[in-house]
Amino acid sequence: MRAVVVPSYGDSSVLQYVERPDPVPGPGEVLIDVAASGVNFADVYHREGRYPLPLPFTPGWEGAGTVVAVGPEVTDVVAGDRVGWVNVVGSYAEKAVVPADKVILLPEGLSPELAAAVLLQGLTAHYLSHSTYPIRPGDDVLVHAAAGGVGLLLTQMAKLRGARVIGTVSTPEKEKLARQAGADEVLGYDDFAEGVKELTGSGAHVVYDGVGATTFDASLASLRPLGMMVLYGAASGPVPPVDPQRLNSGGSLFLTRPSLGHYAATREELLSRAGDLLGWVASGALKVHISQRYPLADVRQAHDDLESRRTTGKLLLIP
Repeated sequence: MRAVVVPSYGDSSVLQYVERPDPVPGPGEVLIDVAASGVNFADVYHREGRYPLPLPFTPGWEGAGTVVAVGPEVTDVVAGDRVGWVNVVGSYAEKAVVPADKVILLPEGLSPELAAAVLLQGLTAHYLSHSTYPIRPGDDVLVHAAAGGVGLLLTQMAKLRGARVIGTVSTPEKEKLARQAGADEVLGYDDFAEGVKELTGSGAHVVYDGVGATTFDASLASLRPLGMMVLYGAASGPVPPVDPQRLNSGGSLFLTRPSLGHYAATREELLSRAGDLLGWVASGALKVHISQRYPLADVRQAHDDLESRRTTGKLLLIP
């Protein structure tokens, strides 16, 4: 099979498209023909070594396809099942081995491409909006990068829960996408804290920030007293150490740095969130925006485009 390999940490030039032996599923594992792999900032962090993995490795934190073989002790998945998965490395390949307890059966009519485009970012948006800060009707919610992969889904989920959504974007094209997803107000990144205060009077109930270093200070300044800062990513770089006194002086604020692994720690929780997510997609209640599809061989270009922050919605790699 063909696969992408990272032999050493670095920029996109370390990504190598190579021939590899076909993998074989072991006990409790399934072998999947990969139809599509999602491209995510987590893949960039793995490649850079910010989230280190043993070298060499095949990146890709999310994918979907068809089961072609199952290993010993697998009883609830069979060859021919259409499945997706998240939080398992190795999807940048024509074939992938995935633990059976990590696969998610796809509803009838939902394509593997659509599943690969929505699972990781959609599950992230689900736990952010339903668990980390459970949005209530009437809440003022600030969503950074509202036209990005998570941002578009998070905006829609916040609207489903009755929030007023203020999104930040960097271009008129992205503003249009954010408004189509349901954003009530859209701001640029310059002086957005002042804009939020003008729109809300006292500030946002919650800020969902996946940008990181360049937005963090103003995100804190956007909150009302007792508001929550949810830092779920660092697209612009890691946030420097924070003096906890800043939370006090800002109005007894809350700060959390969550990750999906802790909010889908059991199979039951994973399937519950995935059931909500895929049900909304299948019914049309949640729209998924796939902006670009790349051949697997063009993985470097996909990473460069993602890191440029000029993209919108979801990027996919197609073997």
